[in-house]
Amino acid sequence: MKAIGVNEFGGPETLHLLDLDRPQPGPGEVLVKVDYAGVNYIDVYMRSGIYKRSTTYETPLPMVLGMEGAGTVETWGPEVEGFRPGDAVAWCLARGAYAEYAVVPAWRLVRIPAGVPPSVATALMLQGMTAHYLSHSAFPLEAGQTCLIHAAAGGVGQLLVQLAKLRGARVIATVGTREKAELAGQRGADHCILYREEDFLPVVRRLTDGEGVDVVYDSVGRETIARSIRSLRRRGTCIMYGTSSGFVDCIAPLELAEAGSVFFTRPHLADYTADADEIAWRAGMLFEVAAGSRLVVTIDREFPLAEARGAHETIEGRRTQGKLLLRTGA
Repeated sequence: MKAIGVNEFGGPETLHLLDLDRPQPGPGEVLVKVDYAGVNYIDVYMRSGIYKRSTTYETPLPMVLGMEGAGTVETWGPEVEGFRPGDAVAWCLARGAYAEYAVVPAWRLVRIPAGVPPSVATALMLQGMTAHYLSHSAFPLEAGQTCLIHAAAGGVGQLLVQLAKLRGARVIATVGTREKAELAGQRGADHCILYREEDFLPVVRRLTDGEGVDVVYDSVGRETIARSIRSLRRRGTCIMYGTSSGFVDCIAPLELAEAGSVFFTRPHLADYTADADEIAWRAGMLFEVAAGSRLVVTIDREFPLAEARGAHETIEGRRTQGKLLLRTGA
């Protein structure tokens, strides 16, 4: 089979198209014929070596990348029940999706309901479930609360804006261009700040009458985190779930106190998809609102598997307005 992998940590140039033997499922595993693989920042972190010390997301070299995909069941190993060949399934947080076939733990798979295309199902796995746990669990938004969402026109950002509005929250968004501001507004953002033209911190303070927001969802990292913390109300919460502008080495504890005794967390999606029931709950809700046209899923671009390098360069260059996919079908 064809697959995309790396033999060493580094930039997009380390991605190579490989010829590999088709994997075989072991106990508790399912072999999936992959239609789509999602391109996510976690793939960049793995490729670059940022996660090389992570025990949650292990990165053994050499490795096939891709933590999210959708396709059809081919076969399965011992101790697996309830699947049939051809079942449409999707998953996240099992590495190996950048390939024509992937072995996935059965408990991580969800069935794709009729009416949800496999491309949309892929986008609703890692990015969708990230948006879901951020808005429903890490900080469960309530009606009348105000949130600040960075990179609101990206794959997670667009979904997070919509889920926040479904929960009755007010959304302040930051984006890089006027085109992206229009897109975030279409998804429901109440206010859009062009971060290249103005500092978001005083604007947030002005929009909240000096009080600050209840929660900041920050996927940018180094460029924004200090001001994100200062954008909070007293005892507010800052959730940094990505570092597209660069890794954040540390947050001084006293800074949290000086900002108003605020809370800071840097979560992993793995801890919010800890078992099959939790995965089914999050995916089930996302599929339901997407099928009911209450959640718009924007597919920005699809790349052939062999063009994975271009997909990585696009996401790292912050040139996305939605989901990037690899077409991986044979």
